[in-house]
Amino acid sequence: MALLLRKLLRIGKLPEEMRTQVQAEGVLHLAEFVPVTRRFTGSIPGKRSAGSVSGYTGALVLTNHRVLATLSTVPGLAGRTIDQRWDAPADGPVTAELSATGLHIEVDVSAVDPRCKGQLTLHYKNDIPEDILLGLPTCSLAYSVPPEWVFRAVGVPYRP
Repeated sequence: MALLLRKLLRIGKLPEEMRTQVQAEGVLHLAEFVPVTRRFTGSIPGKRSAGSVSGYTGALVLTNHRVLATLSTVPGLAGRTIDQRWDAPADGPVTAELSATGLHIEVDVSAVDPRCKGQLTLHYKNDIPEDILLGLPTCSLAYSVPPEWVFRAVGVPYRP
């Protein structure tokens, strides 16, 4: 029932401007209304958790040039959780792994913002065909994010 409601409200649909961008790059895999599990253990200013688990919806796109994933909580608005080119240097406190069961993102939040402690993970539960995975330049990525990314992902307003 929840998935039907999200589809009716278009929560988890890739926004049109992003769709136009990725279509120009050659889409290898596009999934919308993907269930996303967010797990957070630790503390950031405004929130402390011994292990919160929340469900969201998002989109996952693999193109010839990059991997893009979004997280949505309201219709028509989607925040990027990863937008990484395949040829970008694999450097940063956020790691992403693509597998047959989807995309798994893991963050050591203290490496993003020293005021924070703990681990944040996002799991995009989407079956990615083996032939797509074998054709990708890599299935492991690392990248940097600004501190406000962590706060938004955990659901706390960012205060510098």
